[in-house]
Amino acid sequence: MSSLARLVLGVIVVASALPVTGRAQAYRLRVDTRVQAVAYRGNTLDSIPVGDTVTGSTGGPVTRDGFAVTCIGSDPYCRFFRPGSVVHAAPVTAAADFTLWGLGLPGLSIRATGRLVGDLSSAHNWPGTDSHVQLLEGYAEYAAEHLTAQLGRQVVASRFGFTGFDGGRLAYRTGQRGLEVAGYGGWGLARGAALPVTSPALNPLDDFQPRQRQLVAGAGAGWVAERFDVRLSYLREVDPRVDYFVGERAGVDLAVRPAAGWSLVGGADYDLAAGWWGSAEGTLGYADPSGRVAATVGLRRYRPHFDLWTIWGAFSPVPYRAVQGSVAFTPVAPLRLRVRGESYTFEDADVSTPLVAYETSGWRFAWGATYTPSNAWTVDGGYHSEFGPGASSRGFEGSVSYAPGERVALSVHAATLDRPLEFRFDQSSLQLYGAEVLYRPSPRASFHLDASGYAEDRARPDAAAFDWNQLRVSARVVLLFGSGADFANLPPAVRRMPGGRMAR
Repeated sequence: MSSLARLVLGVIVVASALPVTGRAQAYRLRVDTRVQAVAYRGNTLDSIPVGDTVTGSTGGPVTRDGFAVTCIGSDPYCRFFRPGSVVHAAPVTAAADFTLWGLGLPGLSIRATGRLVGDLSSAHNWPGTDSHVQLLEGYAEYAAEHLTAQLGRQVVASRFGFTGFDGGRLAYRTGQRGLEVAGYGGWGLARGAALPVTSPALNPLDDFQPRQRQLVAGAGAGWVAERFDVRLSYLREVDPRVDYFVGERAGVDLAVRPAAGWSLVGGADYDLAAGWWGSAEGTLGYADPSGRVAATVGLRRYRPHFDLWTIWGAFSPVPYRAVQGSVAFTPVAPLRLRVRGESYTFEDADVSTPLVAYETSGWRFAWGATYTPSNAWTVDGGYHSEFGPGASSRGFEGSVSYAPGERVALSVHAATLDRPLEFRFDQSSLQLYGAEVLYRPSPRASFHLDASGYAEDRARPDAAAFDWNQLRVSARVVLLFGSGADFANLPPAVRRMPGGRMAR
């Protein structure tokens, strides 16, 4: 954890210990704890001398007892996996969301979101639990009618995704509609994680890992009107050790509402550091005011973005273009039908592979239905299918839920998934089944219990065609504490803050 994060966390802990006196000061604490018990198939790495292999039914080398092996170059040994014993894990997660306001200055509040992760099993088999304490967000905020300032660990959302950093942010807006401008900067966090990129937990490439945290600077401007919204975004990330870009992008988002029920939403971004256009999209949508029909049709172009410090920065990601559409309608009151589909094609990769034939286009398709015969019962089911370069998938899913009131909810669910793999030696067939119980004795407490079984078979022409079945049982407890925890008791400046506006 960075020094700034420790400082912010210390301020939050001290502030949370302050006595809550009078109506002005209040706090809200939400604790969400979940523990699982998991049992799944393990495997064991084995090897065999090259001279002891034999030719299998598919023409490749195998062991004498039928396991396909991998032999690389002049290595005298070939390697393969044997089925191992059952592996047990008990991952646990405890997340807390804390807000404190009424600190003497109107509009001043403190916000923190953190979690504890670990594995209660003795072998510590569950991945992703190396960093046991994680501060997701922790900042002090001053919110007035036209101005918002934040200092600490925070996450900004834009068309570039979620950008986490330790630093400050300042935003000014003219009102619920009109102009809004914002700027932020600080020391960045790794993409998709609440950890600095220098953390040992994020070190798969060793020598390629940056030695210092990147510096983050971003800005945004937007205009909100009755018929349209437009937003401009800019983000720059720099490696301070070499004073070179980790990434630099600019983007625009536009939403137009020409008539009741109609909307046109689109956007695009340009990668200034790489010198090419990134992703872009445009969608025309219609929603019947009665709620019976909703439909969309759109075009999009997707190009993945890689930080320039990674090894992927040496490659040129190939974008694809797609046409997509969806329709949802209610023919009769208790029944809702939906269908969606997409067809996509990759652009030319400008490489030559005369000995390999492969697909460059694909499609996705899904349909489903939700039947609600009463306020208590809900039946949902659907089918999805996808075919594309490298692999395909198809399967069914369904669930039945019963919620006679706000206190108790019961549900059972099942699904299938078949995955033929074009560039793999095997294909997978999965069946999922399970049940879930929710009990909410009060608005401030809820208890969840879930049990799911996964039956997976790998169809292979060798002895490694063993099953990958597993069982998961989880329990979850959500508790809400606070004084003045209702929204009505929040400070007026917070209640006046616009929702769903520009990058947080």
